[in-house]
Amino acid sequence: MADEIDGTGLEALRRRLEDEESAYAAALKTLDELAAFPLPEETGPEIQELLRELNDLLAPAAPSPGRGLAGVLTRRALAALGPLFEHQVRFNEVLVRLLNAQRGHAARHHARLRELAAGLVRYAQRVEPIVDARDDMRVARAPTRAEQVLEVFTRRLESMAERLEGLAALRDRIEALSEEVRAVRGGLEAGAPPPEVARATVRAAADSTYTAFENRFRGAREQVRTRQQDYVDLFREQAPVVDLGCGRGEFLDLLRTAGIEARGVEDNANVVRECRERSLDVVHGGLVEYLQAQEDGSLGGVFAAQVAEHLTPPVLTTLLAEARRTLRKGGVLLLETPNPASALAFHDVFIRDLTHERPLHPETLRFLASAAGFGDVRVQMRNPVPEDVGLRLLPGAGLPPPVIQVLNENVERLNALLFAPLDYALIARR
Repeated sequence: MADEIDGTGLEALRRRLEDEESAYAAALKTLDELAAFPLPEETGPEIQELLRELNDLLAPAAPSPGRGLAGVLTRRALAALGPLFEHQVRFNEVLVRLLNAQRGHAARHHARLRELAAGLVRYAQRVEPIVDARDDMRVARAPTRAEQVLEVFTRRLESMAERLEGLAALRDRIEALSEEVRAVRGGLEAGAPPPEVARATVRAAADSTYTAFENRFRGAREQVRTRQQDYVDLFREQAPVVDLGCGRGEFLDLLRTAGIEARGVEDNANVVRECRERSLDVVHGGLVEYLQAQEDGSLGGVFAAQVAEHLTPPVLTTLLAEARRTLRKGGVLLLETPNPASALAFHDVFIRDLTHERPLHPETLRFLASAAGFGDVRVQMRNPVPEDVGLRLLPGAGLPPPVIQVLNENVERLNALLFAPLDYALIARR
């Protein structure tokens, strides 16, 4: 574990690092300037000119003796001064060679100096990356205190997530058990039960798991009542109304509040008991069997929410035929079911419930209702998806208008396919 560094020490280290980096940058700049020093040939071009003139003067032209007495005197003077001239010529020659040699040595020396300066610059430029690489290696090999704390915190979060999943599973189990206990207790409250009561109690206990499932995923009673509120107007003049698969009795509550005579039919003994505890008129039994026991034209309305998808095709067609038979002229049939034309509804609603038999496309259910003899059949989409869930249209800036139009048309098609309303209601009249 690395030694802890408090905030004051860390700030001092940061200031020291900034000072060292500034000093390094200044030193590198100075070295760059020194490495670019000019050579003598570059700063003093007159030296080259003087050296060229000196080499030209190394071989002087021979003097002309002339004619007559002047020529004779000149020749005699040259003969007398010949050794001196010869010495001077040799001196000049040696001096020029010395200067040429000195210039060559200086040029080579200056070249070496420039190579040395360039090498120093390259070395200095490599110092900082090497230091950075070493620092990175030290950080990789010796994590800081903050990194170690973060690693521990991440492990704790993972452990808490696992515990949370376990608690969620325990909550579901407790909810299912509580429903089962309530069902058993309700069946035994009368004392020692006769065989038929015992069988009903066992059935209620078995149905309690699905009751807990509906409580968890269908939503609170008040939410369901809100979604079904506007169905009430369709049945105001249609009493009596039967609610097939009434479940917890939300729609029966709404009809009772509106003063509309209604009865529920439910094969889940657990929720039948709950509905009766709230003074709702609910019978325990099969949905089709109940309709088959009714007289022709004895009902004004048949309602079934989230029921049709639980039925096999033969049972569904029988239910439609019996609903038409038992409805009087002008009576209303309303079937609400998940909308499989919505990808979200299919994947997030329909396949979640193991008791769902098969999805019913709106056109399929419309056709079955028409085939059963209903004349006025229409489909009403329900439970729209919130706007912030769907794909958003592209703004017009930055792209040509035709491109924006095509892209947005495709977005609207995808929204219609993926995020269509979650439910639909089939409304048919006798």
